[in-house]
Amino acid sequence: MPSLKDLKNRIESVKSTRKITKAMQMVAAAKLRRAQEAAEAGRPYAERFNAVMGQLAASVGSSESAPKLLSGTGSDQTQLLIVLTAERGLCGGFNGNIAKLARYQAEKLIAEGKTVKILTVGKKGREVLKRDLSDYFIGHVDLSEVKRLGYADAAGIAQDVLSRFDAGEFDVAKLYYSKFESVISQKPTEQQLIPAKFDAPEEDAGSSTIYDYEPSEEAILADLLPRGVATQIFSALLENGAGEQGARMSAMDNATRNAGEMIDKLTIEFNRSRQAVITNELIEIISGAEAL
Repeated sequence: MPSLKDLKNRIESVKSTRKITKAMQMVAAAKLRRAQEAAEAGRPYAERFNAVMGQLAASVGSSESAPKLLSGTGSDQTQLLIVLTAERGLCGGFNGNIAKLARYQAEKLIAEGKTVKILTVGKKGREVLKRDLSDYFIGHVDLSEVKRLGYADAAGIAQDVLSRFDAGEFDVAKLYYSKFESVISQKPTEQQLIPAKFDAPEEDAGSSTIYDYEPSEEAILADLLPRGVATQIFSALLENGAGEQGARMSAMDNATRNAGEMIDKLTIEFNRSRQAVITNELIEIISGAEAL
């Protein structure tokens, strides 16, 4: 049975931990607001960009003049998995869920006889994946020194991916990240980057607008598709940023409440132990007095 001093030290230690988790929760809440605003502000542009690209891709179809980023290499033998996770932990299962999805898809492709290559962005996902898939790593992007994500960060990653594609290092590229839905809900997502895939454009009722593009659709696609890769990566980074802070705020809130419950239990145990010590001392005093 722990002594009174041990229990008191334990209570003080848990109280200090609760202060830290509470502070981290408040910091995450402040960062979440900015990250959520950035993610939500980027969605309309990304959606409209994809809609325009979808119209262009639908008009080009599978013609021989279609850009390589749209038509692909004609094979899916070599696949590049780009795994986006956080640089820091203490955010529950946020990083683990993304890595779990990427690992499942990688092992599935390997079982099918495909060649898998992995590019990691964020050290937490890399730490999880390296246990089983370190032989498939081909690169890593460190964003730990980046205070606020910008389009330039995504453009750098996109340039690396595009240069590898031009060099013939892979046939298909897929992006893994977590889509922010709410503070308590982040959905691990797989998205194909190369060859580019766009949802079929929706036709508005009563609308029969026909667009004429200058220069040709192929020329426009050849110029916009590399930007589309960067845009998709940037959107994924923003979604990840909001999801990370939401997961961290939720995790620190749970940790704070658990610390409070532990303090209550330890306090009760401390009071019971102290009462037992006092009772024993009184018994000894009374017994000694009776013996005299």
